[in-house]
Amino acid sequence: MNVLRFSDLVAAGRVAGRRVFVRADLNVPQDDAGNITEDTRIRASVPCIRMALDAGAAVMVTSHLGRPTEGEFKPEDSLAPVAARLSDLLGHPVALKADWVDGVDVKPGEVVLLENCRLNKGEKKNSEALARKMAALCDVFVHDAFGTAHRAEASTYGIAQFAPVACAGPLLAAEIDAITKALAHPKRPLVAIVAGSKVSTKLTILQSLAKNVDGLVVGGGIANTFMLAAGLPIGRSLAEPDLVGEAEAVIEAMKARGAAVPIPVDVVVAKEFKADAPATVKAAADVAADDMILDIGPRTAAMLADQLKAAGTVVWNGPVGVFEFDAFAHGTETVARAIAASSAFSIAGGGDTLAAIAKYGIEKDIGYISTGGGAFLEVLEGKTLPAFEILARRAAG
Repeated sequence: MNVLRFSDLVAAGRVAGRRVFVRADLNVPQDDAGNITEDTRIRASVPCIRMALDAGAAVMVTSHLGRPTEGEFKPEDSLAPVAARLSDLLGHPVALKADWVDGVDVKPGEVVLLENCRLNKGEKKNSEALARKMAALCDVFVHDAFGTAHRAEASTYGIAQFAPVACAGPLLAAEIDAITKALAHPKRPLVAIVAGSKVSTKLTILQSLAKNVDGLVVGGGIANTFMLAAGLPIGRSLAEPDLVGEAEAVIEAMKARGAAVPIPVDVVVAKEFKADAPATVKAAADVAADDMILDIGPRTAAMLADQLKAAGTVVWNGPVGVFEFDAFAHGTETVARAIAASSAFSIAGGGDTLAAIAKYGIEKDIGYISTGGGAFLEVLEGKTLPAFEILARRAAG
């Protein structure tokens, strides 16, 4: 995918003295007192802002925070705590600007944070009038918020249409490179892990991946529906019996290409969905009518681990069991550690996946950890994200 990169503009000396508008993703969790409880997204945005500052630009940064009502400011919607944290991380004062759409006073070597962009009327519907006003504020627009790349809003898409120059920041560029490496030009075999509670929410992803991957590992409630499709008993486990036909179609599509959807040979069951419920390992064919499948069994986990260690590329979205409960976390841990130990290029995304990576401390052993939940899923579905489309179009002139 050919897009203009901010790093290339900087290297070419095209940023000094220019007004640079950075759309970042600073949507961080806060407690009731307004204190930031987790600042990963802010820290991830610092390199782009630092790059612009060091290049001598006049820097404007904006982001959404929460789900405010357009045109109705409430104190809890303010980016004020983010401005303070950003100032600490940059070691540079960061002023917060409200009512900024009609003009911003910022000089080269300065950085200002523009108040929550979702407070602007017309933001979510990508108002052309709003987008043109934003574009008029800058010489260079930098999209560095992959978590919003699947949304065509005024601050993510419209501004990229009308700004004099539109480019990808380092975070967005890294996502493009990782996605291209994993899906467009993968080293084979390509193995995808898609797990979650429902087939219905991931069906289009499964159908899209079935055309491309060499192995499609399903986990969680999704695996239970696939077990039904394979004629296995699942007791009282979470599943979608009405989607068995779709699961069978995915299995057949993979089989037709000489690929496979590995079905669990053993599982870990309990009588109740509780952290302290007694866990029992059973052969997949021996699940009782009152059993709930809460994890894959050790034989299945070992089989998957061997497949992952032999892979060339691994795409991972979702834990394979109820990993929050230690008794039912062994499958996810085995899979996670196999991906970490594999020489394959791995890309992981989704909130639960990131939580599992953090739980097992394997962050440094994953090739690329995606920062966007919904955007990552839409890429797996085979969709072209609006941000990628408009940046590629602008790069093509």
